[in-house]
Amino acid sequence: MSEIETRPDADARPDINPHPLSPYVAWAGNRNKDPILAAFKELFPRSGDILEVATGAGLHINYFAPHFPDIRFRPSDYDTEVFESIKQKRQLAGNNNIADPIRIDLTDPATFPDPARQRFDVIFLINIFQVAPVAIAEGLARLGALVLKDGGFIAIYGPFKVDGDYTTPSNQTFDNEILAAGVPEWGLKDVRDLEKAAAPSGLKLARRLDLPANNFILLFERA
Repeated sequence: MSEIETRPDADARPDINPHPLSPYVAWAGNRNKDPILAAFKELFPRSGDILEVATGAGLHINYFAPHFPDIRFRPSDYDTEVFESIKQKRQLAGNNNIADPIRIDLTDPATFPDPARQRFDVIFLINIFQVAPVAIAEGLARLGALVLKDGGFIAIYGPFKVDGDYTTPSNQTFDNEILAAGVPEWGLKDVRDLEKAAAPSGLKLARRLDLPANNFILLFERA
């Protein structure tokens, strides 16, 4: 168990920092891992292959894996600096159904897995779009169109606006805090913008699931 989980002030939110090895990302991951797991238990197939994009330090994939013993998980990230953390968590948990991480840059299709060698039933991505441009959704859709199996889907978790509006006052407060950092790509994205980004790759929004803390899981499938 990590320090962020055991220290007396573990519920106190650290300063927002999107680096995958930051205390903030660990804090957020520990808050949302159980609601996401509950949803994935309903959504994931009983067996198959699942790819996580932007795995980061490996908290989620290593927490989920023991609950799906017949699924083969593949972690990935743009930043190879996090690979050692993913592997260490895998070893500590004894997760034999997690493969070695691979590098995927959603802006560079040359880094995408070869569909002739491996395809996936599910691709999932957690808490990225509040600190990433909508263009990342275009790359994610291209990736899905390339490597998803027939009937596969992409699951995107996070906070979003809908039709230009905030779904709750707390999400507006959170967005204002993110925007105050002055980083151009930061800020809550609109579900409709993700739909537009996915359409050229032949993917459509099939379902929108409400999760605790005013977050969604967006499920994209082939149109």
